Amino acid sequence: MLEAARGLRRPWVQRALRQRVRRFRRKGEPIRLVIGAGPTAYRDWIITDLPVLDALRPADWSRVFRPGDVDRILAEHVVEHWTEDEFRYFLSVVRPYLSWQGRIRIAVPDGFHPHPAYIEQVKPGGTGCGADDHKVLYNYRTMTALLSEEGYKAEPLEYFSEEGQFRRTAWRPEDGFIMRSADHDPRNRERPLSYTSLIVDALPSADWKGAVA
Repeated sequence: MLEAARGLRRPWVQRALRQRVRRFRRKGEPIRLVIGAGPTAYRDWIITDLPVLDALRPADWSRVFRPGDVDRILAEHVVEHWTEDEFRYFLSVVRPYLSWQGRIRIAVPDGFHPHPAYIEQVKPGGTGCGADDHKVLYNYRTMTALLSEEGYKAEPLEYFSEEGQFRRTAWRPEDGFIMRSADHDPRNRERPLSYTSLIVDALPSADWKGAVA
């Protein structure tokens, strides 16, 4: 299905997106972008999904954005649908478009969640909605290591430790609202922490010298 959606891509569908980005730029407003948004919509955020923006295709980014344009990127339960190599490629593709204060907020299923039923739902090929397309089940250790290897500083915001202890750091919804989180997922009202995400902010390292091929 993902490949079929990519096949629908046409440059003209990006025209409205490009025009909206220009309006934000002219007004001096921060450009905050949701990728893989589906039905998600947040005020003052630019919502994108296939076929308008393929986050793994450099030409899509270059048609819409200028280097340093983007202040925030939000990817809630997107990355687990990519292979590890695709995730690494995304990090290299998007890097030139982040502003000096830019960051990527990433939320994925948490591989250290202590409840077996949760893991059964979210693991690749699991029983949960969309898990048949999940490629990788990350935990805070594997996620922060990968980000570091790709030239990003990782700031874990919500996650379970190896011992099953839930840890969190206060985070601002204005920098990227995560519905599937400890305080906001409705499944946690009756059973606290029954559904959480590994939430990490990725900030480009100042000494990064890489480039997209």
